[in-house]
Amino acid sequence: MDRNAKYGCFSSQYSLAVLFWSLYFLYEWIAPASMSDEYARYLLWAVVMVPITMVAGLLIVHVYFKRFYLNDRKKLFWLCVIVTMFVALMLRRSFYYYYTYPVYYPELLVQPFFYLPKIVIDLVNVSLIIALYSLINFIRVYFEQQRLTETLQKENIRSELELLKMQVHPHFIFNTLNNIYSFALQKHPATPNLIHGLSTFLDYNLYTSRQQRVALETELEYIKNYMELEKIRTANRLDISINILTPINGFHVSPMLILPFIENAFKHGVSQETRESWIRVDVSIQQHVLKLKIENSCPVVEDLNVKERSGIGLQNVKRRLEILYNGSHKIDFLKSEGAFLVILELPNLLE
Repeated sequence: MDRNAKYGCFSSQYSLAVLFWSLYFLYEWIAPASMSDEYARYLLWAVVMVPITMVAGLLIVHVYFKRFYLNDRKKLFWLCVIVTMFVALMLRRSFYYYYTYPVYYPELLVQPFFYLPKIVIDLVNVSLIIALYSLINFIRVYFEQQRLTETLQKENIRSELELLKMQVHPHFIFNTLNNIYSFALQKHPATPNLIHGLSTFLDYNLYTSRQQRVALETELEYIKNYMELEKIRTANRLDISINILTPINGFHVSPMLILPFIENAFKHGVSQETRESWIRVDVSIQQHVLKLKIENSCPVVEDLNVKERSGIGLQNVKRRLEILYNGSHKIDFLKSEGAFLVILELPNLLE
């Protein structure tokens, strides 16, 4: 637990203690005083009696329970509880016997100091107040633990999403750097475009991708840039088309969510083709749902099934989809002769 969390727990614990014992003080003072109209008398009563019970309760709940009971030293815990309760009862009995009785009830002085019925009544009263304080405190701790657990789960999910983002494109960066090196040696005119395209790609990865969601237009520009970089490696035998069939303004997705499907199209389809190849991306919004179709050519002789194409990249994006959309998305893989199709449906992340 970090410093802020510890401070928050201490603050709520302190506030609860102040509130509880203040209300108990008012109860011990106002309730009997309002019936007898003796406010000064019962103010003194509350000033003496409430701190005795309060100290006992604070020791039992916040000291003995934490230091002894939770550390499996239960015998010592109960010993401390018994001693503390005995001291509290003796202090209360002393106030009765040496102040209240002589001043207000002298006839009760015939009772011995250790008058068992009165001690039992006091024991029950003190125990009930401490038990009530313990219950309220334990309820507070429970809800704080629930809140901390939810916070940790969110942090873990956020960390997992960031890790999954970083795992979807390392081979592409490696290949592009190799291309830039090769083109630079050849003094190829496409070298500046490659460098600019890669810098734009990395800028998106390092900065824009840290956002929880981005506009669909921004994500598609990123995809276009990626595809142009890949296209340079295919010696112009690749035909790329990105078709936006409906307005997409106001639609948001998680950054780098679409890229693994495009990477997959290059890795298992286009890169294995020796003839003309193609990738087609159709984007449409229907009833606030994004419908994305990514289709690519692939070798006819390749006996390719969905499992074989679901490498690390697609496994990662499937996990991200589960975390982000919690089952509200749809994804299908279709294989036909010479082509592979991915159909993805996503709700708007802003809704």
